[in-house]
Amino acid sequence: MSSPGTNVLARTVLARLTSRGETLATAESLTGGLIGELLTDVPGASASYLGGVIAYATRLKATLAGVPEVLLATDGPVAASTARAMAAGIATRCGADWGLAVTGVAGPDSQDGHRPGEVHVALVGPSGEKIIQERHVLTGDRSAIRRRTAEIALALLADALE
Repeated sequence: MSSPGTNVLARTVLARLTSRGETLATAESLTGGLIGELLTDVPGASASYLGGVIAYATRLKATLAGVPEVLLATDGPVAASTARAMAAGIATRCGADWGLAVTGVAGPDSQDGHRPGEVHVALVGPSGEKIIQERHVLTGDRSAIRRRTAEIALALLADALE
């Protein structure tokens, strides 16, 4: 269930994309499609949101989101470089102006030496001109980490579009 603030963020993002005549695609790992759900809860989302992939398994980050396998082998699935590659890859594969990606560990257990709450968010803009990535260490249970990651991702995009 989304919070009123998250709903406002999704509406803001979509309105800004539509007014600019730009499109968005998403690549999600730990959020499991939550960002796409929040966006598609807004009537008229299809004017600017093309869709996305849930690349939960590491191999799908390569096959679906376009992350180079060598990068996954060296940096792993929970890394800033992986989030950036996911964002760029999904934008390219979907033909979108913007690519937004999240990867990390929602918990309850650590993954490959990364503790629950470590998340990476990346945004790639038109023609790869604008690249923003952030690392966050969040607290709370699995649901709270997933929800907060989606909010952070939408806020990052809203700020970039302002």
